Amino acid sequence: MPVNYLNAFEMAQHQFDAIAAKTNIDSEVREVLRYPEREFRFQIPVRMDNGKIRVFFGFRVQHNDARGPAKGGIRFAANETLDTVRALAMWMTWKTAVADIPLGGGKGGVVVDPSTLSVGEKERLCRGWIDQVWHDIGPRVDVPAPDVGTTPQMMAWMMDEYSKLAGHYSPSAITGKPLGVGGSLGRTEATGYGVVDCIREAMRHLRLKPENSTAAIQGFGNVAQYAAIAFKKNLGGKVICVSCYDGNDKESHTFSRKEGIDAEFLQSITDQYGAIDKTEAKEAGYAIEDGNAWLAKKVDVLIPAALEGQITGDNAHNIDPQVRIIAEGANGPTTPEADAVLMQRGIFNIPDFLCNSGGVICSYFEGVQNDMNYYWDHDAVLRRLDQKITKAFHGVLETATKKDMHMRDAAYTIAIGRVVEAMELRGWI
Repeated sequence: MPVNYLNAFEMAQHQFDAIAAKTNIDSEVREVLRYPEREFRFQIPVRMDNGKIRVFFGFRVQHNDARGPAKGGIRFAANETLDTVRALAMWMTWKTAVADIPLGGGKGGVVVDPSTLSVGEKERLCRGWIDQVWHDIGPRVDVPAPDVGTTPQMMAWMMDEYSKLAGHYSPSAITGKPLGVGGSLGRTEATGYGVVDCIREAMRHLRLKPENSTAAIQGFGNVAQYAAIAFKKNLGGKVICVSCYDGNDKESHTFSRKEGIDAEFLQSITDQYGAIDKTEAKEAGYAIEDGNAWLAKKVDVLIPAALEGQITGDNAHNIDPQVRIIAEGANGPTTPEADAVLMQRGIFNIPDFLCNSGGVICSYFEGVQNDMNYYWDHDAVLRRLDQKITKAFHGVLETATKKDMHMRDAAYTIAIGRVVEAMELRGWI
């Protein structure tokens, strides 16, 4: 039966099946890992500012917790589906395993466009989400965090609601919180910085000079913003464009500048959902192109840092011959059909669950600091992040080299092997 790559869960299963077949994982173990351990789907009735009650639908999926509590963000998105959450939960299992942190994989979501809600409505929705699942999450069970459409403030509301229901202050129940309620220094920039740490190591492997490199980025949310900043600050390279979705006109646009973008300036004219103000960008000399223009730019590095399924079999041929590295800042941005094109062209691909693992690594650090009630300084957090993700990168690269595998297959081999080992040691299989 053909795989529907537009369905994120089918794509995630296909990726798993392909590597499971190559590594001779037992068929019964495969069947366990192809599906989540637990799924929750629930209604969240919220009283809106106009006094009427509106019902939202929420999800939480726990894919696997053999190596530790499930871990993963909560998305607030108008197009959220249970299958998307299933896929993201599965990818989180592999992400925590390849990073070698003692956590499993989970994900949550709400079907809503958060930009349509007032601050009070968002708070009531966040607390309502916790009300429905608090018995089934927690520091030793499943630890949510922010994702697309959610913010540190929203995590603070969720942590507060959980603490009230649990009857004690529980900062480690939720990560990605503001600093004033147990958040970690460095968490905001962790995912984007981790992406650039991986790019740095890939450039060393390919013997490229970072200071002469250029990049194009899809997205301008948290991950893309800090990847753009770090690409210039830490590598000395130049980002020539970013692409983002504008909720007002329901279109995506690419913002380009030949001499390189000023990421901090664009941050200053970007709303909380990653949409850049077109008028101010034009006045500052940015060219505004079609939202897909980023993919065809003549650069050394492409960083898809938006949503899943963005590089496909249909558009992968648009990638310029100069591109040497694709660093997947988003989850599942490249379909298996596109992967085949990239492999054929010899493009070095840093797979998502390795490349963007900086966020979950720092979330793990946040939980550790919450449990210790002792907090590290900013440099210590970023130093530990660099050490952790660099070690993970070279572990994947070593496996890829020894077994003559592509990086994605090597990352899956390591991650699945660690999860299966934990399941065997615990007597599950």
